[in-house]
Amino acid sequence: MDATTAALLAGFAGLLTGAVAVVAVRYSERQQTSVPPSEASVTALPAGVADVLAVLRSGAIVVDSADEVINNSPSAVAYGLVRGRDLVHAELRHLARQVRRDGVIREAELALARGPLGQAQSIMHARVAPLGSNHVLLLVEDHTQARRVEEVRRDFVANVSHELKTPVGGIGLLAEAILDAKDDPEAVARFATRMQVESARLTQLVKEIVDLSRLQVADTLHEPRLVDVTAAVHEAIDYSRVGADAKQIEIVEACAPDLKVFGDEDLLVTAVRNLVGNAVAYSEPGSRVAVGGRVHDEMVEITVTDQGLGIPESEQERIFERFYRVDAARSRATGGTGLGLAIVKHICANHGGDVAVWSEEGRGSTFTIRLPAAADRTGGRTTARPADPDSAPRALQQGEAPA
Repeated sequence: MDATTAALLAGFAGLLTGAVAVVAVRYSERQQTSVPPSEASVTALPAGVADVLAVLRSGAIVVDSADEVINNSPSAVAYGLVRGRDLVHAELRHLARQVRRDGVIREAELALARGPLGQAQSIMHARVAPLGSNHVLLLVEDHTQARRVEEVRRDFVANVSHELKTPVGGIGLLAEAILDAKDDPEAVARFATRMQVESARLTQLVKEIVDLSRLQVADTLHEPRLVDVTAAVHEAIDYSRVGADAKQIEIVEACAPDLKVFGDEDLLVTAVRNLVGNAVAYSEPGSRVAVGGRVHDEMVEITVTDQGLGIPESEQERIFERFYRVDAARSRATGGTGLGLAIVKHICANHGGDVAVWSEEGRGSTFTIRLPAAADRTGGRTTARPADPDSAPRALQQGEAPA
């Protein structure tokens, strides 16, 4: 090899070595300054997508080709759909992969676990669509409430049908019995009396179904007026006097004067009347029912206390459900429809209040209605004077054993 060739080879080798060194340095710098995949994906999103996601009320999630969450609306986190950069539910990941694979928009209704513990589920409607070439958009809406309302409506219709069959069937059988016993005046009188009872029960059931339906439709009160709660309580008690006297039950009223709320007087009378009527129906003869009223923490409280058998703790959460009865046989015997407490609950809710129960087996029950006290003309709350202990017997307090 001559000197010229050797010089050329040496120069070429030097250039190659220098080029490799430059490439190595550039690659090292790029590795140190490169944007993480998730951040790079965000920059590749169409303009304005992040702003739209931030204001969406439904759960909105954007995932990349690796199913990593690169952006989401705040509600997606609130619903428990996203944790960090991960989609929590495998069902959503499966939908995202299907859409990424074939580019077809998909919709599905999914029952998703609400959390890692327990059996509770949320019904979510998911709409999944491709977003550009590398991303998938998931829009998820909570349909749990709508599903629950539909189930309640379906159960309500079924329960109404069942409840109506009993008095209607009874009236039909009694009518046949009267025809068969037309030559026996005593039997006719007995069957006719029973028909009156069943007819009254049917009338009451239909009335309460109509009342409850009206309350469910009207979520808020129209043109609420100032209501004298003390007068409403007194009127409600008068409705139950006859039944109470028949069982020799004393109704004790101990309401503070000047109790005022904004609402519907007829509905409030109905709510208190239902509670007092229940207390009388489920109390033993010769016992006492106490009705009290006061203002506490800017809320008007109306309490109805009886000395009945009490309600088992396991049943107390369900007694405000429609048609639910702790003792179905006894409830039918007293003419109860199972709607009275549901009506009370809806009336209280429509007035911005609530109803609660304290009960202990063998010590009776206390139902408490709480409603926002009406503001006076100066902008403050009305303040009621305590009831005069000398003018009315003291009402039983919550948790107090009956005398």
